[in-house]
Amino acid sequence: MFVRVAYKEKERILINALKHAPLAKAEFSGSGVAPFVGRFGYPFVNVGLLAPPQIEAEAWKFDAPRFWAQTNHQIPEIVNYRAGLINSSQKSSVKQPEKVVEIAQEIAMATKPVDVDIQLEKAPRASIRPDQWTAPMGPQGKLKSIALTQNPHIPAKVEKFFDDKGALATEAITTLYQKEMDENSLARMLSIGVFGKQRKLVPTRWSITATDDMLANHFLEGVRELPIGDFAVYAGEYLGNNYLILMFPERWRYELFELYAKSENVQYSSDYERFEGRKDYAKNCAGGYYTVRMALAEYMKKQKRQSSVLALRFITDEYVLPLGVWVTREATRKALASKPILFGSKELTLTYAKHWAKKKFGIDIAPLLEKSNILKEKDVSLTDWA
Repeated sequence: MFVRVAYKEKERILINALKHAPLAKAEFSGSGVAPFVGRFGYPFVNVGLLAPPQIEAEAWKFDAPRFWAQTNHQIPEIVNYRAGLINSSQKSSVKQPEKVVEIAQEIAMATKPVDVDIQLEKAPRASIRPDQWTAPMGPQGKLKSIALTQNPHIPAKVEKFFDDKGALATEAITTLYQKEMDENSLARMLSIGVFGKQRKLVPTRWSITATDDMLANHFLEGVRELPIGDFAVYAGEYLGNNYLILMFPERWRYELFELYAKSENVQYSSDYERFEGRKDYAKNCAGGYYTVRMALAEYMKKQKRQSSVLALRFITDEYVLPLGVWVTREATRKALASKPILFGSKELTLTYAKHWAKKKFGIDIAPLLEKSNILKEKDVSLTDWA
């Protein structure tokens, strides 16, 4: 029953978005919102510019994950935004980019969307494609020509790193984030080759994870030196993604379990890292692992405490279609914004977690907790060897 209901709701949302999406012609003037770099055919990839087929006063809202979360936008609203974006693209080498990349770079660096004239080889057909890693994609057309019709306003702090060919991408991203540029804007710039010593195009999917990883690593440099926190539990939800975050008074370690809350047989994905981090890619939870890790590291830096963390993601039937890994970052932030429940021991913390999962979803998480690396392994610090 759950599968049928979810499928019907998904179809309703997609059909409604397509019904209200603006029609695009082969030639149009729109508001350039963001670049998009595909991954198929690498190192020759599709480089696109996302723009509605008309000038929009608030076009920035079409690609604004943090804003969507802060204002509690729901799935239909987000899909409607994305259905109105045309992806005008052409093939380019990642190392020897075409002319369109220069325009896409200016748009990525600009403080707000830039008006553009676009000519496609033919009018695109209305479509909407959900994606697990990025926000849904609207119609795609093969780009014939593109031109800016207004001068983009690029902040001096961004232009400084664009001009500095000796600065590392990590330095640019961490510095600009501290100057209140969000991770979505920075991932756009990284994907279109704005930063770094060896600049090249990076598929958007990869640039999102790379940005989260760079920021988390930067935060953790300081977090690993902080005092130890308390036994604490945080819970929060966004778009059917529920997070239960268990913190223990130990040095930084991190483990993520992801599971469907309505499945009769609980199946899960999991990844884990010790105090020193991990060198290989977290392939089981993939991009979601890095978004949650980034939100946790950012929170601990602000709280000036470090902990080992067991994060549990419960995906419910409300999440009827994927919207991208940004959802997991924002759902984690919402959980961490809740008032924590403090405990005096690990046993009480785990007892609460079991009751919470059973009461909210009817799931017995005891077998899952038995497989947790965080709970099985003792945290070994330098003082243990003294």
